[in-house]
Amino acid sequence: MTATQSSPSISRDFEFESWTWRDRAIRYTVRGTGRPLILIHGFGASIGHWRHNIPVLAEGGYRVFALDLLGFGASEKPAVDYSLDLWEELLRDFWAEHIGEPAVFVGNSIGALLSLMVAVDHPEICRGAVLLNCAGGLNHRPEELNFPLRVIMGTFTKLVSSPAIGPFVFNQVRQKRRIRNTLRQVYGNREAVTDELVDLLYEPSNDAGAQQVFASILTAPAGPHPSELLPRLERPLLVIWGEDDPWTPIKGAQIYRDLAATGAPVEFVSIPKTGHCPHDERPTVVNPLILNWLRTIDTSV
Repeated sequence: MTATQSSPSISRDFEFESWTWRDRAIRYTVRGTGRPLILIHGFGASIGHWRHNIPVLAEGGYRVFALDLLGFGASEKPAVDYSLDLWEELLRDFWAEHIGEPAVFVGNSIGALLSLMVAVDHPEICRGAVLLNCAGGLNHRPEELNFPLRVIMGTFTKLVSSPAIGPFVFNQVRQKRRIRNTLRQVYGNREAVTDELVDLLYEPSNDAGAQQVFASILTAPAGPHPSELLPRLERPLLVIWGEDDPWTPIKGAQIYRDLAATGAPVEFVSIPKTGHCPHDERPTVVNPLILNWLRTIDTSV
């Protein structure tokens, strides 16, 4: 089985390659020359979510890699136990096979948490990390949810995981109108919610195995919390946060603000009127922030 085809609009903009990892096809792209960057998307997203960032970062003098994590985008969607640890192993192996020199890991949401994990667990392969609205875990921990939402999410997870009802529930969740409504809730910049963006999230949901991936991730362990990782951090961080994010509210970013206040190599920037995906909502703001920060760590190494 090979990686599936991407949407026509994205295919015109990027050249894709396929890498076999543990007998599974992983789609990736690379553009530019210079020191390496690795872009890691969030839950349900793919390489295309970086379409406004890859060309600018590459033109800024970097070799930019982006990949679809196993289970997402046009990468294969096998029936395995998905976890942050599994994807961290994928990223480590991708680095070893394709890069081989310390890279900067740039991620959004769970991709940001993965970037932080790599920076902490494998500092030898990482020069630094850029975290965009970093998730606190792969899933919300039960204690993080108020009582009504805790019951609702528990029930929903059981329904999605059910062999009998799960496919029906998943088909309802993945409808384009529902995807659009969700994006309007989590994007502070409504103008960024385009038909192209909806298609980017919708099309991979048609692939064989997509429902099982969705169910597996909803029932997966939450993984490490940033508070467990940050005390071991040895690499510089740029933390960017959309102030109007309902999924990872900015109050959760206080841990990074506090760390920056201690003199640690952490830069924190918040962006007004922006939600969960600053790189896609405000690329003209985020791209210069990343490039300027990269130049500071380039000169310090």
